[in-house]
Amino acid sequence: MSVLPPPSRPGLASPLPPATPPASHTSHASPVSAASAASLSVVGRLRAAGCVFAEDEAALLMAATVDAADLTALVDRRVAGLPLEHVLGWAEFRGLRIAVDPGVFVPRRRTEFLVHRAVTLARPGAVIVDLCCGSGAVGVALAEELAGEPSGEPVRPPGGTRGGDGPTGVQLPGVQLHCVDIDPAAVRCARRNARAVGGLAYEGDLYDPLPRTLRGSVDVLLANAPYVPTDEIGLLPAEARIHEARVALDGGTDGLDVLRRVAAGAAEWLAPGGSMLSETSERQAAEAREIVARAGLTAWVAVSEEWDATVVAGTRRG
Repeated sequence: MSVLPPPSRPGLASPLPPATPPASHTSHASPVSAASAASLSVVGRLRAAGCVFAEDEAALLMAATVDAADLTALVDRRVAGLPLEHVLGWAEFRGLRIAVDPGVFVPRRRTEFLVHRAVTLARPGAVIVDLCCGSGAVGVALAEELAGEPSGEPVRPPGGTRGGDGPTGVQLPGVQLHCVDIDPAAVRCARRNARAVGGLAYEGDLYDPLPRTLRGSVDVLLANAPYVPTDEIGLLPAEARIHEARVALDGGTDGLDVLRRVAAGAAEWLAPGGSMLSETSERQAAEAREIVARAGLTAWVAVSEEWDATVVAGTRRG
């Protein structure tokens, strides 16, 4: 899974001032000025904590709350260093609102390129497997796009923006989605997101929990596997290093251990002409391509300057 510098860095700041003026001045303050004062207070706290996009974050936090106490609680969590997506309970990905629970890997914007490339290789009615799925963002986004024109409704975290049980959803026409992750927290999150497109999520190690009936029938195998070398985990931004599961970040000695295991089993699960795709880094691209080629797939690499992203892929012959 990709690791991008977060849009802000945690720091220390003073307590949030009251959302409304003191009682002695209430009669002179309009609702508009009170709201503006609250917004300025939030922006000030976020900026003092090192948030580069303080105004944008303040707007999102204020939209997610119903009163001053709720807003203060959210701002406190953000200022303490929690990723914005964990505070809100969702992340925007490929035009969708994806539920993201605390501790679950936050889908990065650069990973949208992985979905973009997968769309060009797949077809409506595809069987999709999303390994190392995290929140399920990659598989859900691909399923939405392969099913036809998006409905325009974002995939909402159950119960709205934070918490709850949410609707079951229906399977999109002809699309089958199966998500897998070894982290129980990620699987719980992926199940809620995948439900919106009629998908399923399983807890386990890579291919192990998948139904055996999928062998040889997978059209698109997505594996946004961790690719940060173990010795470089300590160099990651605190938001990732502290607040995301290590299993979602650590790719082993050279960062490619999980990719090797995914590639080794890909040909067995892919349908003839099916493809596997995985995000990697530019410096790892050549070795990643060799790993996929040695697994018996026709391998290639795609790079996007717009997304600052690199994808390695392989297609089963026949």
